[in-house]
Order: sequence, then structure tokens, then C-alpha cells
Amino acid sequence: MSTVELTKENFDEVVSDNDFVLIDFWASWCGPCRQFAPVYDAASKRHDDLVFAKVDTEAQQELAAAFEIRSIPTLMIVRENVAVFAQPGALPEAALEDIIGQARKLDMDEVRKSIEDQQKEQK
Repeated sequence: MSTVELTKENFDEVVSDNDFVLIDFWASWCGPCRQFAPVYDAASKRHDDLVFAKVDTEAQQELAAAFEIRSIPTLMIVRENVAVFAQPGALPEAALEDIIGQARKLDMDEVRKSIEDQQKEQK
């Protein structure tokens, strides 16, 4: 699957219609973003069962602000409408593959239960 360009108009639809979405927050002027782009694109070809998306933080400032993106590139992984990973910095290929593998292995029932437990503790 080709990489999807996320905007504030299509973000909710793309994330809710797909169980596993990787999101690259980037900008054209950002050197590390340009370094990470081929790594991200290559991974999208290897994992054609996952949705790879990009958010241009210049064009989508409202979206970047909503996710409190302070540094780019930032990679975020959303599984079943739950952000399970978010980290700034350009990742090498091996690290990206490792993160994708770990995210695939997550038991989402456990993740939701853990979030629920944390929310109860905060009340």
C-alpha cells in the first residue's frame, strides 16, 4: 500500500478504519525527516498489510499541535484507535523493524486494560 497523506479532514477516518497505522510527522525543511523518509518508505513496501501515513507538520499545524509534536520526525503507531508508540527522531531500519515487530505482538486487550487501570488511578 502506498503511503497515505494525513490531514485533519481524513485523519479520524484513516485511523478508525484501520487496525494498525504508522504515522510519520515530518516537514520538507527537516534534514532528519529527509533521512528517515527512504527507511519509512522501504518499510511500507515490506509491510503491505499495515497503513503507513505521513503528516506534513507545516501544512497540518493543527494536527501536529493536537498530538503535541515538538520534534520531527516523530513516529507514532496507532493500533485499534490506541496510540501504542510515539518517539521523535529518525530511526535506522533495524530499529523501525523492531518497533513494528513489538507493536504487532501487543495484546490490545491487555493494553486497553492497562489504560483503563491508569485512568482509574488518576481519579
